[in-house]
Amino acid sequence: MDAYKQSASSLLDTYTSFCFEVLIMAVKELTILVVCSLIVCTGSEIFTSTDKISHLFGEEKFLLDAFSLYIDAEEEIVKKMKRDLLLLQLGTYSDPVDPEQIKDPVAAFILLIRLRSEWMSIEKYTSSSLSEYNVYQTVLEYAEIPQVEDLQGAALGLISLQELYKLYPHNITKETSLNAAQAYFVGFVAYNENKFQHAFLWFLYSLGRLTQYSTVTENELLRYLSDSAYHFGSLPVAIYFSQRLFNLDPTNEEVKVQLDLYRFLRYQKTSNKDIFTLINESSNSYEALCRGEVDERTSKRQMALSCRYSTGGGNPRLMYAPVKEEVEWDEPRIIRYHDIISDREIEILKNISRPLLSRSETIGGVTNIRTSQSVFLDEGYPVVARVNQRIADITGLSMKSAEHLHVQNYGIGGKYEPHYDELDTENDRIATFLIYMSDVEIGGSTVFPKVGVALKPKKGSAVLWYNLHKNGNVDLNTEHAGCPVLRGNKWVANKWIHEYGQEFRRPCSLSYWK
Repeated sequence: MDAYKQSASSLLDTYTSFCFEVLIMAVKELTILVVCSLIVCTGSEIFTSTDKISHLFGEEKFLLDAFSLYIDAEEEIVKKMKRDLLLLQLGTYSDPVDPEQIKDPVAAFILLIRLRSEWMSIEKYTSSSLSEYNVYQTVLEYAEIPQVEDLQGAALGLISLQELYKLYPHNITKETSLNAAQAYFVGFVAYNENKFQHAFLWFLYSLGRLTQYSTVTENELLRYLSDSAYHFGSLPVAIYFSQRLFNLDPTNEEVKVQLDLYRFLRYQKTSNKDIFTLINESSNSYEALCRGEVDERTSKRQMALSCRYSTGGGNPRLMYAPVKEEVEWDEPRIIRYHDIISDREIEILKNISRPLLSRSETIGGVTNIRTSQSVFLDEGYPVVARVNQRIADITGLSMKSAEHLHVQNYGIGGKYEPHYDELDTENDRIATFLIYMSDVEIGGSTVFPKVGVALKPKKGSAVLWYNLHKNGNVDLNTEHAGCPVLRGNKWVANKWIHEYGQEFRRPCSLSYWK
């Protein structure tokens, strides 16, 4: 069925570009004929000549015949639209029953491509409609249609997963495969971002999935494979693919010159690393923690930490219903609280947030280091007021100067690279209370690179840490990151608590160091 869908999609593109234009031209020409007949294009009078009036019988027949041909042409277009609709609907049969269950980033990427392709196909028909009741054009004005920027961003998300988790295209596409054109698009985005090693792998994957119906050609792929290999410094690989390209067309002087250049450079260099060596060399603490490469000493230290029931320092609300507290790390002190928010409250927060979400920003604005959407929710919502009160009870801190509850949903390969929550301002963020509103199957951990700690999201739990020492200086060990989501749908809610109002709840220290 997948092969059929790919073949049908490719045939649809080529067939549409020819037949549709022919039909539209025919309709327009017939329309002109009909209109000319109605207004009598000769421009002369009729009523003053009986002979001309008698010729109206022939004009009437011609008019009706032309109108009949026009209707036939319109019916052919309708038949073609119905055929195309059926082909487009074939692509929706494997959609999940619950849209929120789309956990595979490749499936999400394909959905974006499919919806944009559907929109372009349908828009081509409806924009040429002669009907004054063109409802679809009105619908398109308000529909959320993926733009080219969405496709590029999704491709960058896949590349980010590939880069951080040291994956190859066949790993990422294990559950949902890409066709040659889709893989070529990901490779093209990587190439334009100067990520030549990753681009090479996607072009190679695309080459292996070429069919007679593919919209990308072997010639294009061989060119990019050769060029990518040259850019990441593997001349033998560049020569190999250039030779294959030259074999396709031995008369191509440009390819011959390129091949000769690569051979010349090959003799000038004695060391060439292959693609696999280059990819595996790139690593750092943040990436290693995201991959689950935790130091054995860190694991032993964590095992020595404690769990207990907490009343938040004797808070009356928690005396008979204490919270489950687990110390995840001791310096800086990172505490996880279990089961502090119900599934029902989580769903309410999600439903409130969905129509309000917009691209998350950093201090520098929108950047690729943070790929999520978010919204601040105030206490006008009862569920938010309850959650805020619960945070105050658990932490013992005042919420008077705290920011509104910040709900986030991460996208394809969604991440937030290493950063500090403190803002270096008066009344700074003294503490962060991070609520996990979903489980994440693979990836999505919160990691602290400076101390080597990785915290896996657990739905209903929350993590607390202090961004500032008691003397007001930033705790440099609180640098943290949200790892890219490899599989799953990550929802979190942040409560950033500020210094004002904490004078007697967390007294300042006179120490210079802490």
